[in-house]
Amino acid sequence: MSIIAPVAAVGLATLLAVILGALLGWAAGRIRDDPDRLVDEIDALLPGTQCGQCRFPGCRPYAAAIAAGTADIDRCPPGGDATVQALAVLPAREPRPVDPGYGQGKGAVVAWIDEARCIGCARCLPACPVDAIVGAARYVHTVLADQCTGCELCLAPCPVDCIELRPAAAPESRDAVRAA
Repeated sequence: MSIIAPVAAVGLATLLAVILGALLGWAAGRIRDDPDRLVDEIDALLPGTQCGQCRFPGCRPYAAAIAAGTADIDRCPPGGDATVQALAVLPAREPRPVDPGYGQGKGAVVAWIDEARCIGCARCLPACPVDAIVGAARYVHTVLADQCTGCELCLAPCPVDCIELRPAAAPESRDAVRAA
């Protein structure tokens, strides 16, 4: 038996594998659809409060659930009906009012701390998902209004009820707040 026949067979198989691999790589680059694109688009429409009223730990997981079809678009009270209307376009769903089972929309609000009543317990600090509360234990706290999303998560841990929600000074887009 000649050695040329097996070497030629291996060479031909290698050449075919390289050509097939190159073709598959080229096709994958052209055909591939980014699965996170829809999630990114939905997340950009959500208010970014990270409040959990939708029963998800934040806006991104809620956006992923909407994209997957496992959550409906009417679960975001902070975004209100305007957000539901915008969300209805992307996954092509029927718009409807925000489900009151997830809370009531209050418009743009921010937390405010009455510094005269604040005892510096620092219980509100870990509750804030966006680190908008500044302070330390035994010192008076304050809220960075331009960072606050109005999620209400700081209200419950406050033992002296010195935190309240007030209307936001000027509505800004979520991207403008993130860029600051």
